[in-house]
Formats: sequence, structure tokens, C-alpha cells
Amino acid sequence: MAAAERVFGERLELAGRFAELLVTEGVVRGLIGPREAPRVWERHLINCGVMSEMIPVGASVIDVGSGAGLPGIVLAVARPDLTITLVEPLARRTAFLSEAVTALGLDSTVTVLRGRAEDVAGGPPAPADVVTARAVAPLDRLAGWCLPLAALGGRLLALKGASAEEEIAEHRDEIARLGGGDPTVRLCGAGLIDPPATVVEIVRERLVVAPGPRSSQRTAAQGRSSGAAGGRGPGKRRSRRG
Repeated sequence: MAAAERVFGERLELAGRFAELLVTEGVVRGLIGPREAPRVWERHLINCGVMSEMIPVGASVIDVGSGAGLPGIVLAVARPDLTITLVEPLARRTAFLSEAVTALGLDSTVTVLRGRAEDVAGGPPAPADVVTARAVAPLDRLAGWCLPLAALGGRLLALKGASAEEEIAEHRDEIARLGGGDPTVRLCGAGLIDPPATVVEIVRERLVVAPGPRSSQRTAAQGRSSGAAGGRGPGKRRSRRG
């Protein structure tokens, strides 16, 4: 537990309460697997907590696809100076997140929003100083979702695994097209955990506005919509949210 003490300091007891929530309600609700319970500290809490060394004091953070609160709630426990918004589309997960935030007394620094990253872009709490994500998607899709939430000069910190360098090589051009700088691999927690946590850092260097559909495509789409018998009109697409 020496590593946990280094990461969480005087808030170690609070981290322990969150660990207990993960291995009880988190398992019951299917947010983490039962096999994860014995290694919840090293695999989840410490692995996420060491990311805090990359986040400046007093930063605003948006955690995309927060799931069970990894890394968002962990960062809130480790760093009470941060203002954190947890963005998660599934209702059963946001219910757990809201309950955990209240149970841990984090309501003053943590907000839970049910929605997708696209729903947050262009308004509060975006733009943020830092956008975090863990095991959400490949880097090209992740950059497309997360970079619009970061302020110009802000950063995406994506917690990745051993394939981080391969992902960077594959998606570097698309990340640049989306306004991101050259991705950099950072190893967090060296000397505390083995292996260290692998974080891909991408700075938002340019503001990029996504182009709308071409006029010919828009006209064709309208024609198909009006001419299709029994077709579902605009705005009536069934929600896929849980």
C-alpha cells in the first residue's frame, strides 16, 4: 500500500471507501468484473491516480466515458483542487457515479452529466483544461470526441496500454486533421507501479470546425426522406442511450 499512500496521501481512507464501492456495488451492477476485485487498487485506483502528476493545480477536467469513475472519481479523490465533470451516456452508470460522488462527499468538486462527448462540446463545462479518457476507443475516434472539449492549448490525456505507440503511428494524421498536436507517450508512476501507467498526451493546437454535409448530399438525403413511404422523419430516431 506504499504506492497508494504516495498517490492519495491524507485522502487514502477516502480512496479506500471508493475501492469498497467498486468491489461491492460496482461488481453487482456490472461496472467492473468480479475478477477485478482482488486487484482493484493496483489495476484501477493507483493506475488512474498516477495520472494526476500530469494535471496542473486548479485545472478543470472532463472525464469522457467515465464508466465506474475511472479515472474521474479517482482523480477527484487524489486531487481536491480539481474541478471535474464525469460524462457518461448510460443511465445505470450515471446512477452509480452520482451515488458514489455523494457517498464520498465530492459534490462540491465533481459533477455527473449523462450524455455523450458530442453533447458537451460547445457549452459548459467545455472548454476544459484537461480531458481524460480510459479504455474508451481508438485514438482517432477518441481525439474526435475529446479534443473539441479541450480549450485551445488544453490537453487530452488518454490512459492506454502497451499498444499506445502503434495507435499513435496509425492515427497520427487523423489527430493532426482534428487540430491535435503530435501525440506523446508519457509514463506515469514510474518507481511506484510496475509497469507504469501509459498515458497518451495530445495538445489541442488548433480550433477545427467539423464540415457539414455537402449541399448535394443534403439534397439527396432530403429527397430520400420525403420519398420513402413510412420513413422515419428527422428528429424521431430512437435513442440508444441506456
